[in-house]
Amino acid sequence: MPVESSLCGIVTDVTYLEGLNEAQKRAVLTKDGPISVLAGAGSGKTRVLTTRIYHLIREGIPPEEILAITFTNKAAREMRERVNALLSHSSGESGPSPLVATFHGLGRELLESYGSAIGIPRFFSVYDRDDSEKAIANALKALDISAKEFSPRSVLSRISRLKGEGVSASEFYEKSARGSFGGRVTAEAWLSYEKALRAEKALDFDDLIVLPLRLLEGHPDVRERAQNRWRYIHIDEYQDTNLLQGRLAAILAGKRKNLFVVGDIDQTIYTWRGATIENLLEFDKTYPEAVTIILERNYRSTKNLVDAANAVIRKNKNRKEKSSTTENAAGEPIHIHATRTAEEEARWIAAKIRELVLSGEKPEGIAILFRTNFQSRALEESLLRAGIPYKLLGTRFFARKEVKDALAWMRLALDPSREADKLRAASSPPRGLGKVTLGKLAAGQRAMLRAGELAKVAQFESIILELEAAAKTLRPSDFVKLVIEKSGMRRAFFEEGNEDDRERFQNIEELASIAVRHDARPGQEGVAAFLAEAALASDQDEMDQGEKSGVTLMTVHAAKGLEFDTVFVSGMEEGLFPHQGMGSETARDEEEERRLFYVAMTRAKKRLFLVFAYLRIIYGSERFAEPSSFLDDLDRSLVTYDEYDAERVIEA
Repeated sequence: MPVESSLCGIVTDVTYLEGLNEAQKRAVLTKDGPISVLAGAGSGKTRVLTTRIYHLIREGIPPEEILAITFTNKAAREMRERVNALLSHSSGESGPSPLVATFHGLGRELLESYGSAIGIPRFFSVYDRDDSEKAIANALKALDISAKEFSPRSVLSRISRLKGEGVSASEFYEKSARGSFGGRVTAEAWLSYEKALRAEKALDFDDLIVLPLRLLEGHPDVRERAQNRWRYIHIDEYQDTNLLQGRLAAILAGKRKNLFVVGDIDQTIYTWRGATIENLLEFDKTYPEAVTIILERNYRSTKNLVDAANAVIRKNKNRKEKSSTTENAAGEPIHIHATRTAEEEARWIAAKIRELVLSGEKPEGIAILFRTNFQSRALEESLLRAGIPYKLLGTRFFARKEVKDALAWMRLALDPSREADKLRAASSPPRGLGKVTLGKLAAGQRAMLRAGELAKVAQFESIILELEAAAKTLRPSDFVKLVIEKSGMRRAFFEEGNEDDRERFQNIEELASIAVRHDARPGQEGVAAFLAEAALASDQDEMDQGEKSGVTLMTVHAAKGLEFDTVFVSGMEEGLFPHQGMGSETARDEEEERRLFYVAMTRAKKRLFLVFAYLRIIYGSERFAEPSSFLDDLDRSLVTYDEYDAERVIEA
C-alpha cells in the first residue's frame, strides 16, 4: 500500500524501508548536510548505505550525482551490485548508476577525467606494492645500499606514510639533508623512485590520493566541476581514512557539505598505516552542524558473542560510547582452549574443524585468524594432514608471476613506450630477446643489432602493434583472450607446458573472467579500468578470483568486514596477541590491539574458539607463553575453558 514520504510529502511506495530499525531509517531518510553514522559490528551498515542511495534516487537525485567510497574492490562491487539490483527491480531496466569506488579508484577517476591539468597522461599505469618494492630495491642498489641495511619494504612504508601526511619527495630531501643517515638514504631512494615512476608513466597507490588532492586544491575550475559532479558523497569505514583522504572528502563535499560517513571507532586498526581515528572521532567538531546516528543493534552474532565483545572494547578510553545489543539467541559460550605447543594448537584446530565438518558445517563458513603471518605454517600443515580444504588469504592472485607477465602485455598495448613492461613481456614466454638487446633498443642503438636479433625484435614489435590496435575496439575480456593467444602464452603454458605450466595457464585464463566486469566499456577505457582493478586489488579481493573453496586462513587485519559462522583465533598469548611490537609503547597502541581483538571476535556469527599454546617457537627460539591478557576481559559466565587434551591431539 502506498504511504506518504516524510521528506517530501509526496505519495510513493517505500516498501524498501521495511525491515529497517528506527536508527537505520533515520540514517536513510536524513538527506542533506554532514551526517556521521557510528555503526557497530554486524549492525547492517551496508544495507543502510545501499538503501539510502536508492532513497536519494527515488527522491529525484540523478544517480550519476551520487558517490560512494569503500575500502576494498570487493566491498565496492558488492555495494554496486546491491544498488543496481534495487534500481533494476524498481524500474525494470538499467540506466545511469552512482559511482561506487575505493578511495584509490576515485583518485584514478579524477586523474583520468581531469589529470591533464597537472600533466597526468590519459592512460597511466599503476604500480602495485610489488612493483613499488622492486623500484625501491633498484634505487637502493644504485646507492650501493644493501637490503640488509635497509629493506625495500621498510623504505617504501616510510615513503608511503610521508606521502599520506602530504610531504613531497623534494620537501623530504631538503629536510633530511642534514639529518640521519637513514633519512638521507630514504630521501635519495625516494627521488630515484619518483624518476622511475615518471619514466614509466606510472603512479603508485599513494599518488592516487596525493595527486587528486593537489589537482582539486590547485585548480578551482576542476574543483567546481568535481563538486557539481557528485552532490551527495558517502564514505564507508571512515575510521580508516588518513589525513589526506579526509581533506579530499571535505573538498569534494564543498559548500553543500552533503557528506555521509559511516564507521566504527572500535574497529580502527590501521593507524600504523596512516589512518587517523580523529577523522571520525572529531567529525562533529569539523562539522558542528553534523547529525550523529548510532547503529547499535547487532544482526550478525549470538548474544553471548555480542556481550563478550562489548565487555572487551569497553575498556578502551579513546572512543565514543556505544554498546551493541541483539535479539539473537544466547548461543554457545566462547570456547577457550589451551595446548602445549603451537604444533599441537594447529592439530587441535584441524581436529575440531574436521569434527564440525563431519557434523554438517560447511568449510566455507569457517575461518582461522592469526595476528602475524608466520603462524600460518603450522596451521596449513595440520589442515593438509587432516585432508581439510583451505585457502590462505595473502597469496595474492594478481601478484603471481604469470599474471603479472600477462598484465605487462596489456599495459604495453595501451602505451608501447613502457620499457619495464617491454622487458617483462619480451621474456614471457621467452623469445630470444634479452636485457642487452632491449637495452640497445631503449638507447636508440637499433643499428648495433645483428640480423637475427632484428628479426626477433620486429616480430615482437609487430605483436605489440597488433594488440595496440585491438585494444582500441575490443571488449576487455576479448582483448585478454587475444593477448593470451598473440603473446604465445597459450602455446607455451598450455599446449607445450607441463602440469605446473597448465595450472599457471588457468590463472592467466582467469583474467578474462575478471575482465568481463568491464565489458560495458569496450576499447582502451575498459582495458585501463581492468588494469587499474588488478593493480588496486587487496587481500580480500583475492577471495573472488577463482580460488578454491574451503576453510579461510588470514590475519585479523585481513578479516575486517567479513563474517563466518565459526571463527578460530590462534595464538592468544601475551606478546603475540596483544602483539609486543605495539602494546608495549603507548596506551593508544594498546587500545589498537584491543580494537583488533574486538574485530576478531565480531567476525563470528555462531561460535568462537580462542586458542593458545604454552610453548611457541618464534624466530628460532622456544618461548614460554602466558595466556593473553585479553582473555581476562571476558566474563567467565560467557566462556568455557579447557586445558589441552593430549590423547585427542595425538589422535588428530
